[in-house]
Amino acid sequence: MKLLIINGPNLNLLGKREPEIYGGQSFEAFFSQLQSRFPEVELEYFQSNIEGELIDKLQDAGFSYDGIILNAAAYTHTSVGIGDAVKAIETPVVEVHISNLATREPFRHESHISAGARGVIFGFGLKGYALAVQSFL
Repeated sequence: MKLLIINGPNLNLLGKREPEIYGGQSFEAFFSQLQSRFPEVELEYFQSNIEGELIDKLQDAGFSYDGIILNAAAYTHTSVGIGDAVKAIETPVVEVHISNLATREPFRHESHISAGARGVIFGFGLKGYALAVQSFL
């Protein structure tokens, strides 16, 4: 099984950025643990702060991977383009968020991605990515 994790803006700062919300671990360190936990899964990782690059990656992977785990971060709430890309591809997408969006600012309660996603996981910290991998197994 081949899965791609796509992370959006500012998630390259995990471990440094607002640890009270996002935790103290970098995504790179967590990704290594995730790969060890799921050796039977070919896991790849992509991060960009640029909306168009995220759309390009969805389109590139959206017809050849078994699944995509997408945390579009702030673009979740603003990008119709990313939402449209999720709907346009064949590969199923699981939307993941580290924090509990329902307890955050009201603008974070709306997602342009959820309607096209196979499922949504939020509020479990980085463990949400592992739950997403398990959902594909």
